[in-house]
Amino acid sequence: MKKESFQNMSLEVAASTFAALGSEQRLSVLLTLVRAGPDGLTIGELGQRSGVTGSTLTHHVKLLAQAGLVTQQRQGRSIICAAVAYDTVQALSDYLLNSCCADAAETDHSHG
Repeated sequence: MKKESFQNMSLEVAASTFAALGSEQRLSVLLTLVRAGPDGLTIGELGQRSGVTGSTLTHHVKLLAQAGLVTQQRQGRSIICAAVAYDTVQALSDYLLNSCCADAAETDHSHG
């Protein structure tokens, strides 16, 4: 997913991105990458820091990448993973909060 704004985010995109965050292990992997900063981590470093390793880590990184939350880039023999979630997470937040209280009954606070 490219940079999304809440105005053009579909319900389907929002749901699939929230679903990608719906696993404790995936959320841990994403938080580990956010903490590491824009340079990211190798798969090995990511596994050590997050406590998620092997094929489980590969599976979770793949799902996070499909949701547009992380990138994977080969550098020599290593695969570097990095969080790119900042704009996406902000857009998800905006998507939810933009309509806050839109259907709430207006209350007349005057006691006239």
